[in-house]
Amino acid sequence: MVRVTLHARSCCLLVALLLLLLLLVDDGAGQIPRRRPRNDRCPKVRAMRNFGLNAMMGSWYVIQYFASTEMFPEYGCMRSSFVTSDGYVTMNFTYVFLDDPLATFQQGNITWIIPNYGQPAHWVHAESSYEEIYNTYVIDTDYRSWALIMHCAEKTKSQKYLSALMLAREPTLGQKVINGLR
Repeated sequence: MVRVTLHARSCCLLVALLLLLLLLVDDGAGQIPRRRPRNDRCPKVRAMRNFGLNAMMGSWYVIQYFASTEMFPEYGCMRSSFVTSDGYVTMNFTYVFLDDPLATFQQGNITWIIPNYGQPAHWVHAESSYEEIYNTYVIDTDYRSWALIMHCAEKTKSQKYLSALMLAREPTLGQKVINGLR
């Protein structure tokens, strides 16, 4: 028969309490990762089939613009021009901030890599400054008058970023066409 002293019992109890305390204080680093909620993930979309990359290039007007991070439209007079070279697609664009009383034109550009030439309507941002992979899809286009493009990035430290562009070769599109594209 083994005798356990009061001192030994106290030590065991103290060790058990410390272990329990450590488990309660743990910040969750050892937990199994949870799946991201559906609204934090990018929608599953397919890039346009039989897409003619060169036919998409050139100047476009941005007829409608949506961004998940913006409560109200922030930009106006948006134009874009697409060029392609050596497996890259670049969009140069101009816009004005709607709250700018002088309507000063701003300029920017985005460059994408075509990761799979079998799907030339799917592009991935080439700039290293983006936190995660930022996918861009040409959803549909007739090349001569309208196009639909979607960008989406799933971010680890914030909600996804989703934006969509309705493009036109002319400054306006008929309301029936716009309704059909929505």
